[in-house]
Amino acid sequence: MDLTNKLKLISIILIINCQFSNSQIYEVGGIVGGANFIGDVGDTKFINPNESGFGGIIKWNRSPRHAYRFSYLSTTLTANDLDSNDPRRIERGYNFSSNVKELSTGMEFNFFDYNLHEYDVVFTPYIYSGIVYSKYENLFFNGNNLQNSNEYEWSFGIPMVLGIKYRIFEKFILSFEIGGRYIFSDKIDGSIPYNENINFTFGNENNNDWYMFSGFNLTYTFGRQPCYCNIK
Repeated sequence: MDLTNKLKLISIILIINCQFSNSQIYEVGGIVGGANFIGDVGDTKFINPNESGFGGIIKWNRSPRHAYRFSYLSTTLTANDLDSNDPRRIERGYNFSSNVKELSTGMEFNFFDYNLHEYDVVFTPYIYSGIVYSKYENLFFNGNNLQNSNEYEWSFGIPMVLGIKYRIFEKFILSFEIGGRYIFSDKIDGSIPYNENINFTFGNENNNDWYMFSGFNLTYTFGRQPCYCNIK
């Protein structure tokens, strides 16, 4: 290989290395907030957290505009028809409580360039989506009451999250976000029995369940600093 080709190869390697190094910054932290259920039981308000939740989050900031993220969330979903404004639900009087564990992975998109190596970059709104895998307790009717069966089921879903993040210290990012989880199941509230031998159903069988989570993420950032190359 002659000198010209060697210089070209070195230039390409340096450029790729600069771009890759610039992206090597990670975030790890915790989640705290509140959840509420949207389905065939209870209140119909979309954002009305009534149970606390917590979890952890990891992000890989691949560029100033997007990051891959993985999170774990533990919360409880409760709903009571007496909290609804619907007279039919109030008269019916169903209620339930179900522990939920959630794994989520996907991509976060920043509205503004958010290069965490540049400390003058303070905040940006963002959206997040991907896939969730939710574990919840199966319910059954005992008389006229919904009760937990002590058996669990997993369902996939889609998260739709809107948030804003703000650098509070050199290495810490505080985020606030509100997000819905559309679950590919109508069984969280027991409106469709998990057991095929149980024929009792209620509510709209054509609408799957949702739950909302509103809360804060506090993450610590770390990773290699970018290189600044002047290649002619």
